[in-house]
Amino acid sequence: MAEHNKKGEEGEQIAQSYLTDLGYIILEKNWRFQKAEVDIIAKDGNFLVFVEVKCRSTNIFGEPQAFVSGKKQLLFKDAAEGYLEQKDLNYEIRFDIIAIILSSQKAKIEHFKDAF
Repeated sequence: MAEHNKKGEEGEQIAQSYLTDLGYIILEKNWRFQKAEVDIIAKDGNFLVFVEVKCRSTNIFGEPQAFVSGKKQLLFKDAAEGYLEQKDLNYEIRFDIIAIILSSQKAKIEHFKDAF
């Protein structure tokens, strides 16, 4: 497995643990809809939260959250609609980004609620 894929998986594990510690209920991981993949779908109270995890080893080239493009946001919104339709759910939805910088010492986590 490529190094960036390992880092991505590690970041998703960290994000999942972080959300669980906050009381979120994880419903899906790496859920696919057409061309979109949602890293984590979770329940936070009355919200269904679609989470994009961005993990980098450094922020030299920019903060991780800056790499969620407009196209990615549109795909995410389509995926959310598809999820609600497939599961026949009626929740308020929110799109969050969890940005992680994984250095050799520890992970720095930033959670952007209602990011887009």
